[in-house]
Amino acid sequence: MSLLRLPGLVDPHVHLREPGATHKEDFDSGTAAALAGGFTLVLAMPNTQPPLTDHDSLGLAKEAARLKARCDYGLFLGAGADNAATAPELAGRTCGLKMYLDQTYGPLRLDDMSIWQQHFRAWPPTSPIVAHAESRSLAAVILQAALAGRSVHLAHVSLREEILLIRAAKERGLPVTCEVAPHHLFLTGDDIPRLGQDHPGRGEVRPRLASPDDVQALWDNLEVIDCFATDHAPHTLAEKDGPQPPPGFPGLETALGLLLGAVRQRRLTLDALIARMYTNPRRIFSLPEQPETFVEVDPDAAWEVRAAEMHSRCGWTPFEGMRLTGRVRRVNLRGRLAFEDGRVLSDPGIGQDVWA
Repeated sequence: MSLLRLPGLVDPHVHLREPGATHKEDFDSGTAAALAGGFTLVLAMPNTQPPLTDHDSLGLAKEAARLKARCDYGLFLGAGADNAATAPELAGRTCGLKMYLDQTYGPLRLDDMSIWQQHFRAWPPTSPIVAHAESRSLAAVILQAALAGRSVHLAHVSLREEILLIRAAKERGLPVTCEVAPHHLFLTGDDIPRLGQDHPGRGEVRPRLASPDDVQALWDNLEVIDCFATDHAPHTLAEKDGPQPPPGFPGLETALGLLLGAVRQRRLTLDALIARMYTNPRRIFSLPEQPETFVEVDPDAAWEVRAAEMHSRCGWTPFEGMRLTGRVRRVNLRGRLAFEDGRVLSDPGIGQDVWA
């Protein structure tokens, strides 16, 4: 067996549900899932309960992560309707500012574009702004960033019209970067019945699963995509099957296998995978290097996706039963063996805050 060595991967978009919803994930289970998927550094989103919008709420999350995280991490601050003036004081303790401009999970959606302007003007230009923006709001936030003379990173791009707009913005020299989630590369709206014939809530995700033409457009414009980010968004099956299913899919433990499959199919080169899962996230978010950190993968190992064998607390996956080839065997984190053959060896609290 010849193992493939990769650098410790970076996921710049995860939801670890702490504080406030630890029944479906916390920093312990979420970072265990990250290591199992080959990720040694994750950046966690702020739409928790309470949302991370001020000193006290950020402190709650940082303390939980300090005690529980098994891999390295950073936290985003949430842009709220009333914190544009105070948020910049916390920029040095966070990996960026997250702006929610379309329907999402939690109370952070910003409908008033004048508030977008306030955040773009106030947030330090050395720290990234990440926007959840879809379709027309994506066009609007690119304009806002251009008017403010600063960069913007666009989360989970899913539509043909969006990737073509980002291409046009880049061709004109605008400092725009973007990410795409594996579920938007490997699933379409046509897959929703398969996810649960009697449980349509299992197909609920934001942005929604798109058409085959949209998915093909993402692959056709791969050079425009800067990062692959899982948007790991765990909810329990009871919640997904309930009357008001929350949007989101878990994804930390399946992303690398899916993308290595694309490498085998020659839809993607290994260098392009490393650029989007290591090099570019580190550059965009100014992340420090992790010394003596690497992932060993068996590129020929075939395996079947089974939620029962995963580390995420949510207990399900939209890729259940799929056959993948390429599996993480070992993960070294800062010189210590953190994961080996299905076992997480890194203790809670070993993970370091990259923006302490």
